[in-house]
Amino acid sequence: MKVVAVTALLVVVALVSATTVINIQQHVGLTQDLVDHVNSVQSSWRAGHNSYFEGKDESFVRGLCGVREGGIQLPESDLEVASDIPDSFDSREAWPKCPSMAMIRDQGSCGSCWAFGAVEAISDRICVATNQSHNPLISAEDLLSCCVLCGMGCNGGWPSAAWTHYKLTGLVTGGLYNTTGTCQPYSIAPCDHHVEGPYGPCGDLVKTPKCKKECIPSYDVKYAEDKYHAHSTYSVSSNVAKIQTEIMTYGPVEASFTVYADFPSYKSGVYQHTTGSNLGGHAVKIIGWGVENDTPYWLVANSWNEDWGLKGYFKILRGKNHCGIESGIVAGIPKV
Repeated sequence: MKVVAVTALLVVVALVSATTVINIQQHVGLTQDLVDHVNSVQSSWRAGHNSYFEGKDESFVRGLCGVREGGIQLPESDLEVASDIPDSFDSREAWPKCPSMAMIRDQGSCGSCWAFGAVEAISDRICVATNQSHNPLISAEDLLSCCVLCGMGCNGGWPSAAWTHYKLTGLVTGGLYNTTGTCQPYSIAPCDHHVEGPYGPCGDLVKTPKCKKECIPSYDVKYAEDKYHAHSTYSVSSNVAKIQTEIMTYGPVEASFTVYADFPSYKSGVYQHTTGSNLGGHAVKIIGWGVENDTPYWLVANSWNEDWGLKGYFKILRGKNHCGIESGIVAGIPKV
């Protein structure tokens, strides 16, 4: 009987432990348990507690992870690997006269990361291609709303299709929410992603804005005349040196990776997945790389505004295709 009792007790303990882990994983970085767990089992990055999101389940963040599986397969770049790749590189320092390099945008309550990663890199690359003499902000609104083949707008899309649309159809200019001076600024208000900030919380996912093939009234250029196109679009091999060469030569690239439940709690350091369930695919812009405490990383711009992470940026482990960050690189050369 004692053996049976002990066995039963062990089963109960195991079930309680399993339940604890599940609860930690389901709260998407919003519980102190998850934050403490992440910070106790590794030292390359730090998690932080965001009390505003206490108790919300992972469906909230899933909606913001807007990269869908599949999509158009782009040809692979044949750019020759550079022979003098530095230990660290930051596009903001390499091209200081390109304001878009240092701009953090906000996708709002919309799964439009696939569009943001694309237009951010496109804007940067136009500036690089023109020797920093021209730096238009390319419109996430135009891409999100008018690309029929890109996916489902605020419900997700494919980065490769976004770049294909840029080549075949073209994209107009577009700045941040509630701004002027461009054809189609973003119409979805910014919000606080997983932090307490000045914008207010991100609510339920909004509907995709309607495609409007016209510019805002205060902009004196016609929609058709404001278009920018790509000369070529392609994928980049998951080889680290090739990705680095691509960025050094032409500017930042768009990357896709898998978001796990611990990622929203990122505060600093080099992110490595520690715990939590798969929340979906997310698209971002890689602007450089470096080494921190002997850990190699990619330097990445997110689209959750400047109050998240390292003022809108984060670092993620480089060289291990961590969370798939090196296997989903897309880019292109602009027509200038």
